[in-house]
Order: sequence, then structure tokens, then C-alpha cells
Amino acid sequence: MTGAREHDETDASAPAPPPEASPRGATALRGAALGGGSDATPGDDPAPAVASGGTDETPDPPHWLRNVVLFLSGQTVTLFGSMLVQYAVFWYLTITYQSGLVMTLAAIFGFLPQAIVSIFGGVWADRHNRKYLIMGADAAIAVTTLALAVIMINGYDAVWLIFATMAIRSMGAGIQMPAVSALIPQIVPTRNLIRVNGINGSIQSAMMLLAPAAAGGLYAWASAASDGTAASLIPIFFIDVVTAVIGIGILAFIPVSTIRRAADTQTGYFADLVDGVRYIVHHAFVRWLLVLFAIIFLLTVAPSNLTPLMLVRSFPAGESQDVVNLAVLEIAFSVGMMLGGILVASFFAKRSRVGLIVVSSLVFGALSIGLGLSSNIWVFFGFMFLVGLAVPFFSTPSMTLLQETVEPERQGRVFGFVGIVMAVAMPVGMVVFGPLADVMPIEVLLIAAGVMTFIVVGLAVWLPAGQRAIAAARRAATVATEDPAAAAAVVEAEMQTKDS
Repeated sequence: MTGAREHDETDASAPAPPPEASPRGATALRGAALGGGSDATPGDDPAPAVASGGTDETPDPPHWLRNVVLFLSGQTVTLFGSMLVQYAVFWYLTITYQSGLVMTLAAIFGFLPQAIVSIFGGVWADRHNRKYLIMGADAAIAVTTLALAVIMINGYDAVWLIFATMAIRSMGAGIQMPAVSALIPQIVPTRNLIRVNGINGSIQSAMMLLAPAAAGGLYAWASAASDGTAASLIPIFFIDVVTAVIGIGILAFIPVSTIRRAADTQTGYFADLVDGVRYIVHHAFVRWLLVLFAIIFLLTVAPSNLTPLMLVRSFPAGESQDVVNLAVLEIAFSVGMMLGGILVASFFAKRSRVGLIVVSSLVFGALSIGLGLSSNIWVFFGFMFLVGLAVPFFSTPSMTLLQETVEPERQGRVFGFVGIVMAVAMPVGMVVFGPLADVMPIEVLLIAAGVMTFIVVGLAVWLPAGQRAIAAARRAATVATEDPAAAAAVVEAEMQTKDS
């Protein structure tokens, strides 16, 4: 950012791993947040705010490991309540309406607001204290959920109220996601980024194992007490509010410095936004990776959001058993994702980031076909387990590559655009697949999506732009652990060399 003075980070602490970029819409409605010193005010030292790699030039942030544990503890509590709401609302809409159109509306209200807010969220993350942005977003989501619970207690349960709440939660994710993602490299040593991201993914996956089981029990109990009406969501809404308060309280005690103050910046928000757009347009590697993100979310995430609807339609078992089956479906996915996160963090941390991304993208296509061909409910659960297993092999290296190859002062805006891509691609895909699910079998849609994924990902890798991006990413990976500041420059130089 031109004219900006960056903050000296000697007081920085409290790393916050980013949310796992899950290709399951139910868990992506709200962006979950993934040593010592007081809250610092920006100093006068214009030294770049670069995540430490533990080199002689840049020491590790003080007490970073302690603060990682503390931060993740608070965010895990918050994430649990959020997941309860996401699962319960999604199941309520699926069982009550069994409509592809309703699922499409849920995707639109759950993702488009995030896309719009993310346009500004990335700029805010680069200009303001990311800790306070995360706390504010969590608080807004909690207040909105509490308001909906109170309204429902008074007898108003129109579906548009649920959609409106989903939209506000989505806006909170638009603020939260870039702030959380940009905070990690600010204070975590670069050599530990992929491990921290992988461990965080495993923690979230473990929560995704507990949350659907808890949500299934709570929702089944509340549904029986309220005859399956929307009032069955009220107890879960109150739990979400309490967990959000706990998470915010823990985060309030973690010192996080501001990269720079808005007062130190001579440029305005619009200029920063334009600068971010220009950076992405001219950064061939980032542009290629965002296109791949869009492909996966269009052809994998949107169709996979129809799997609960397929479960209810193709394997009907009555309302009570349907809740159990939906919970098992999510648990199978979560167990796979948890194991995948462990594998990435322990055995694949040294593997090629871009290689993991490409292979996992093709695996998503194959698994989509497998889901469509499933004729037995346990085979269906098995394929969903494999989908979850593949998720960390795509999301963790993707986030790590961006953290390694984008300058720290632009990461907020870049992750903001990542949120935009994910938030726009999901409802766009559902606008196509959702209505089609009401006129043709979902199985056919899953198979078609899998075949298209093979074709499009193959083209993305085969075309010259993909070849240049892969070569640049591999070269950057060789220098990132030695000199974190050099990775972005290496990528840019490699892309320019290839283009010349």
C-alpha cells in the first residue's frame, strides 16, 4: 500500500489460524476463526510486518505458541455453538421443505452477503486491529441470533426470518474471515504455518465430529417437544449466544497489535480496494489460485450441498431417523476431515503445496461421481468420509501458499477476495444445481459435476498459465522457510520470467 507506514511487530502476539476452507456449505455459513505484551499502538518504525521464520534476521514472536493455544481454545468454543446452529438450521430446511429451491435460497442468503462485505473486509483487515474485527463480527452474529430466538419465542417463525439471520451471519463472516486469515502470518513463524493450519483444521474437524452428534440429539429432542416446528431451533440459538460470549471474552485478553493505523495512511478505502484489485489482476499466481478456488466451489461445493437432500429423498427413513442419518452423514465427513488434517500436519507438511492442491481437486471430482453412483446408504456415508479426508489436502496448502507468497500488508485484501470467490461461487453454483435438483435426480447432478471437475481442473493445470503458476509455487516453497520475505518476490520474478 503506497504511502502506508507499517507497524513494528515486537509486541505482536496471539496468532489466529484461519478457518478450514471446507467444501461443505453447512459449515461455511459463518467464517470460524481458526508472546506477551499489551495491545500495542503503531510505532514509528517502518520495518515491514513479516511473519517470522525463525531466521537470525527476524526472531520468533514472543509467546506465540502459548497464545495459539489460548486463542484456539476460545475460538473452538465459539465454533461449537456456530456449528450447532448451522447443522440444525440446514437440517430443518432440508427435512421441512425437501426442496432444491429452498436450498438455493439458503445458499444465496448464506453466502452472497459475505461476498459483498468481503470487498471491504479485506481492506479493514489491513487497516485496523484484526482482533477487534473478529470480536465485533462474533458479537454481531450473537446479537442477531439472540434476536431471532426471542422473536420465535413470541410465535413468529416465518422462513424469511431464518434467511435474514443467515444473511447477517454471512456478513459477519465477510469481516471475520480475512481478518483471521491475515492475522496468522503476522505472528506465527513461517516455518510453522502449514503445521499450525493443519493442526487448526484437525481441531475444527474434531469439533465437526462432536457438533453434529450434539446437534442431532438437541434437535431431535427439541423437534419432538415442538412437533417439528421452527421453535425446535430456539434452544440451539441460545447455546450459540453463550458460546460466542465465552469466545469473545477469551479473545479480549489476548494482545494483538495493529499492523498500521488508518490515521497513518494517506490513501482512502477506495484507493486501498483498487490497489488490492490491481494487485490480484496483475499477480498471475494469485489469480490462478483464485480461479481454481472458484472451480472447486462451483463444481464441488454446490453439488455436495445437495447430498443431505439426496439422503432424505433417496434413503427416506421417517423424520426422526432422517435426523439421525443426517447427523451420521456430517459425522462421516467430519471424521474424514479430522484425519485429513492430521495427515497434512504430520506427514505431508513438506510435500509440494501446489501438488497437493491439484491432486485433491481431481479427487473431489472422482468422489462426486462416487456419491452419485451410491446405491447403499453406508456406501454413501463412506464416500462422504473420503470427501472430508480430501478437504485439508486442498484447503491447508491453499491458505499456506497465499500466506507465503503475498506481502503481509496486502494479505487482508487478498484473503478478502478469497472470501468473495468462495461466497460468490457457492450460490452461483446452487442457482444452477438447486433448481435442477427439483426436476432431475441429484445423483445425475453429482456425476455430471464430477466429470466437469476432471475436465476443468485438467485444463487449469495443462494451460500455460497453470504451468507457470505451478513452477513459481514450487520455487517459492524452496525459499519460504529460509527467507519469508523473499517468497513473494520469487513468485513474481518467476511469473515475469516465464511470461518474457
